[in-house]
Amino acid sequence: MGRNVTNVEEQLIADEGKKPSAYQDKLGYWTVGVGTCIDGRLGCGLTDDEQLYLLRNRVAARVAAIRQQWPWTEQLDAVRLGVLINMSYQMGVHGLANFSTFLTRLQAGDYSGAKTAMLDSLWNEQDPARAGRLAIQIETGIWQ
Repeated sequence: MGRNVTNVEEQLIADEGKKPSAYQDKLGYWTVGVGTCIDGRLGCGLTDDEQLYLLRNRVAARVAAIRQQWPWTEQLDAVRLGVLINMSYQMGVHGLANFSTFLTRLQAGDYSGAKTAMLDSLWNEQDPARAGRLAIQIETGIWQ
């Protein structure tokens, strides 16, 4: 009574709630979104399709944000744009923006200088395998 529900999605949102981050349900199980159990103790988790759906949405959002902040990235090949997507996926577009020397060199097409700037960072100290791979990718234009 009093609920103006017209379909099952609205009904489930009303019954389960809708939360953008993980939370524990009434029984203490980890849940996300609209009552989606992700608690391994119950054998729950995201399906492969759900994981890829989230990944693709996040990548598309990163590409849009990168293009908006740095319009010159339209000229990058997919391999080098992939580095920017990967870096922003890990640290956010705001984190990527802190790599001003790297971005300046990349925009100028100085791929060797861009590689050096990537490796001369705290990020490289924290995640050397990833930074090293992506630095080679920037320099060579070949997926690593």
